[in-house]
Amino acid sequence: MDSFSIMVDTSCDLPVNFIREHGIKKLPIIFDLDGKPHNQGYWQEISGGDFYNTLRNGGVAKTAQINPETFVEVFTEYAKQGKELLFLVLSSGLSGTYQSALIALQEVKEKYPDCKVFPIDSINASVGIGLLTDLVVRKRKEGLSAEETAKWLEEKKHSCHGLFTVDDLMYLHRGGRLSKLSAIAGSVLRVKPVLNLAPAGTLAVKDKVRGRKASLQMLTEQFKRSIKPETELETVYIAHTDCESDANLLAEMIKSAVNVKKVVVMMMGPIIGAHVGPGALVLLFEADMTRNEYETQFYGQK
Repeated sequence: MDSFSIMVDTSCDLPVNFIREHGIKKLPIIFDLDGKPHNQGYWQEISGGDFYNTLRNGGVAKTAQINPETFVEVFTEYAKQGKELLFLVLSSGLSGTYQSALIALQEVKEKYPDCKVFPIDSINASVGIGLLTDLVVRKRKEGLSAEETAKWLEEKKHSCHGLFTVDDLMYLHRGGRLSKLSAIAGSVLRVKPVLNLAPAGTLAVKDKVRGRKASLQMLTEQFKRSIKPETELETVYIAHTDCESDANLLAEMIKSAVNVKKVVVMMMGPIIGAHVGPGALVLLFEADMTRNEYETQFYGQK
């Protein structure tokens, strides 16, 4: 029997068979597509292809953070039963969901002071949360408690890096990540930004290249320079927003660049996909340096 339960919100992307095998529980983030709400995050109500084609054809997708009341209900259920829960939440740098979880936990602990529920600010998104979930599953197998795993994860998460590129800069503009002038100019000039998840879990544009192939090469270059030549990685995750051929090409480039046992390629869910648009690629991995160390060494900033 598992020593504690693992839960994620549906900004997390993981293969369905992994979720089922390890009993990962999901709390849906509602998304709205052209005025129609969807309360499931793993394509139960709409296929990934249909979702991204709708966006390509001018459709609009919006997401809303999970409110404290929902967290109170979930956390209370675990507290009543005396069960342990580790909850991996979308980065606080991208959403207020983690803050809602903390507010809810404080309320639940007033009634159940021995509550063993541990919400974690993942400082990640998409397959970044998926990678952390993978690591948590391994720690649970080692016999660690939820509290012990949470303490370990608070350190480990800073070495899990996220790199990505997008096909259409206008989606980043709509999300407040890029000015409209830059987005229009970049689209005309075929400029593709290469971004990363900064130390605080926010998005940061690190490089700009011209053309899709160059963006994949830059992703591979940024990935490689944070990995020691002798390092063997267990798993690298790649998520795509309906551009599987490019994702597979990136996977081959990654395999040629470093020693990695497994590269998992999957379609990104609608929660993060709504904000990056069709044609985005996200690469997540464990690095040999923290995000702060990476920023300092390669960009001269912390």
